[in-house]
Amino acid sequence: MRLDVNLLDYSLIAIYFVTVLGIGFAARKRISSSLDFFLAGRGLPPWITGLAFVSANLGAIEILGMAANGVQYGAMTVHYYWIGAVPAMVFLGIVMMPFYYRSKVRSVPEFLRRRFNGATQLLNAITFAVAQILIAGVNLYALALVMEALMGWPLPVSVVVSAVIVLSYITLGGLSSAIYNEVLQFFVILAGLIPLTVLGLMKVGGISGLFEKVRQSPLGEGGLHTWAGTAGDNPMQAHWIGIVFGLGFVLSFGYWTTNFAEVQRALSARNTNAARLTPIIAAYPKIFIPLVTVLPGMIALVLFSDWGAGGQDYNNAIPLLMRDLLPNGVLGVAVTGLLASFMAGMAANISGFNTVFTNDIWQAHVRKDRDDGYYLRVGRIATVAGVAMGVGTAFIAAGYSNIMNYLQALFSFFNAPLFATFIIGLFWRRMTPWAGFWGLLSGTLAAFVCYISYKMGVLDFGTELNASFWGAGVAFAVDVIVSVVVTLVTTAKPVEELRGLVYGLSDVNLEDDALAGDSRWYRSPLLLGVGALVLAALAYGVIL
Repeated sequence: MRLDVNLLDYSLIAIYFVTVLGIGFAARKRISSSLDFFLAGRGLPPWITGLAFVSANLGAIEILGMAANGVQYGAMTVHYYWIGAVPAMVFLGIVMMPFYYRSKVRSVPEFLRRRFNGATQLLNAITFAVAQILIAGVNLYALALVMEALMGWPLPVSVVVSAVIVLSYITLGGLSSAIYNEVLQFFVILAGLIPLTVLGLMKVGGISGLFEKVRQSPLGEGGLHTWAGTAGDNPMQAHWIGIVFGLGFVLSFGYWTTNFAEVQRALSARNTNAARLTPIIAAYPKIFIPLVTVLPGMIALVLFSDWGAGGQDYNNAIPLLMRDLLPNGVLGVAVTGLLASFMAGMAANISGFNTVFTNDIWQAHVRKDRDDGYYLRVGRIATVAGVAMGVGTAFIAAGYSNIMNYLQALFSFFNAPLFATFIIGLFWRRMTPWAGFWGLLSGTLAAFVCYISYKMGVLDFGTELNASFWGAGVAFAVDVIVSVVVTLVTTAKPVEELRGLVYGLSDVNLEDDALAGDSRWYRSPLLLGVGALVLAALAYGVIL
């Protein structure tokens, strides 16, 4: 599947890479402490952190994964956005960010240490680190696929070269470099995907032509609806209970509110209000991203045939469209957009990994009380090690014809139980330190058991994606039950140690960090959050 690129295309790609590395070198000059490296000095405005927030998620999961889902499941894929992202992003901004930001923690595991204990911190840090390396492998594998198609290089060579590119600018400039590159990458990604979508629609006869061809495809009428058929038969084989509870609540809130790779962008904001606005600002473009991810997948469904086992990999939807639809020049922009998306996703994984490894594993449990320069060096070493391990996990991702199935399984393992532990601990002050640890461990194990039971044929959920929905629900329920039981037989923390960490117990020592203009209506997290929810609901009204 070689892309027919010429000198103009290569020139555009080269300009992009020079710009990316230039941002890394520029950001390096601002790195004087570990806070600068890991949290960009906590001085960025909300529009920067908001675009970085959505761009960090706009990696292989979005571009290849959601387009693959568009081929396999049709319009039902938009659930990942309108119920599976926007409500949780708004909840993060309105409810949870004040606890994260004002407690001055550097990571989610550090918050868990302060709320529960060191054992809970270490467990979450280890599982998060493993998850980020696995997900970095997905982004790296997707990036290597494009390099393979572009250059004709074997996959192993493409993986290594792609890894070196990402490693360069993260090691140079830390989170500042990653965030400013993510803002650039957001616009580059759109510049590549919008022409692809427009030309694809022209090829199939517009929206009406696409809908008619989808009806004639293996998906049939069900490929054009979101909620219709969710009490019975539908392309995803998912029941509305699994969609609402498994995806819309457990998986969604578990990912968006506790995944440090995303939360880290908000923690780099200049004050509490900016941190709260970060995920809410990101929610607005998130509503419209299906137009350039899911829609191209549905276009690929009707333009190409023989999808699935023994035929075309679902992951190839976007590359196939690029190969057949885009002229030179535009092809260069599209390839650059793909490269940018995968680099943004992997940069988020690696910057999250190096922060958690350094602060929550090494500093907290291995080498305490060293000088700041020592931990800055450890962070850079962890960056190199994280990318190296990502190279290895890229070949795990290569075994999946739809990488979204793989990603959702990982989220059910690591994010769903963490959300249960977090949300109970946030609203129930009685929850004890060891309840946090045993609840998190048991929920994680429950998700693994549920998934393995499906793979072995013991449980039948219809599709692997639906198995992840139910696995997340089981993990959440087991975590809650174990947390309650352990709480009843162990000792809670004193109230004074919970101030600023539990809802209803404010920290009297906190200073107001509001800036001039924060009280204006267009900087209100509540008002903007409600607006995002209404817009997502209206989007569902267009396609039920």
